[in-house]
Amino acid sequence: MRTVLISGGGIAGPALAYGLRRHGFEVTVVERGPGLRPGGQAVDVRGVALDVIERMGLLEPARRVRTRMRGMSILDPDGKEVDRSTEATFSSGRLDSDDIELLREDLVRLVYECTRGDVEYLFGDTVTALDEDGAGVRVDFARAASRSFDLVIGADGLHSTVRRLAFGPEEGFSHHLGSYLSVFGADNFLGLEDWQVWLSDGDVGFGIMPVRGNTELRVAFGFESGPLARDADALRRIITERLASLRWEGPRLAEAARRAPDFYCDAMAQIRMDRWSRGRVALLGDAGYCPSPLSGQGTSLALVGAHVLADSLAQASGDHTAAFARYEERMRDFVALNQALATENPGGPASEASVEHAKNALSLDG
Repeated sequence: MRTVLISGGGIAGPALAYGLRRHGFEVTVVERGPGLRPGGQAVDVRGVALDVIERMGLLEPARRVRTRMRGMSILDPDGKEVDRSTEATFSSGRLDSDDIELLREDLVRLVYECTRGDVEYLFGDTVTALDEDGAGVRVDFARAASRSFDLVIGADGLHSTVRRLAFGPEEGFSHHLGSYLSVFGADNFLGLEDWQVWLSDGDVGFGIMPVRGNTELRVAFGFESGPLARDADALRRIITERLASLRWEGPRLAEAARRAPDFYCDAMAQIRMDRWSRGRVALLGDAGYCPSPLSGQGTSLALVGAHVLADSLAQASGDHTAAFARYEERMRDFVALNQALATENPGGPASEASVEHAKNALSLDG
């Protein structure tokens, strides 16, 4: 049990690769994209996940690139400020917390850089078939030649290919939470300086924050909707139309969404499964237990899950069945608490007390 294929080159996959390499495993990471994916929202590293990145040697580098917000304004649909805070923001929580908020692309780069020297990365490729026998898993790829691995780990997100191949269609595990989220970048046409703005208008709303030394904006736009077809062009049209109808800055936001090269839109959904492993295949992060961005804990779950899975495999003396069972036993309650944050307060953030409890509800050395 020494060769491991990880599908997914975001945060969870490379974090697991780091842990496995430290324990002597040979690791290959396959990533559908042609390289590291740019763009994306600001993400939070909280509680026990801070201990994970500290053990990876990434705590100080993450702190150096963290966001530096001074506070936020809450606006009415006409853009008039109705409330403000210099103590907390909706995206990161309390500003005096030890938790770290940073751009997703920055964290992806940090984790990749500390693994690229001794982990094989296959960019621009994806798994197309899995065939398990008693000795391992034969994997077919879209581009690369077929190979066999002792284990396969799906860390390939909400719409995981590995999960579909090993466990069945996504519909059996995905639970729609009634809304969609779009994230895209733009020039800082609002002139924001380390200050967020949030606006809600009926069943739509957005948060805007400046990044990259206040030279750029990241816009997170949400709207209520039942399940929609996964058609990128159609979703972009829906977003631009809804943004254009807003009274405050609607046309400029719509144009930014239309032009953004890093445009992203997907359903707010959770993945809930009775088990995260089958034979020699296991799931990690969003692929197995996506909590949705509404929880604010997807990144922390990915990091903690990667550490626990690597540790479980290292201690199992070659018994992957025992390792996967230990991984699930240690992670189940932690996942449940963090997924619950997404639904505790529909339309708003979970309480500080709930977040504080959930983010620390696991010991790395347990």
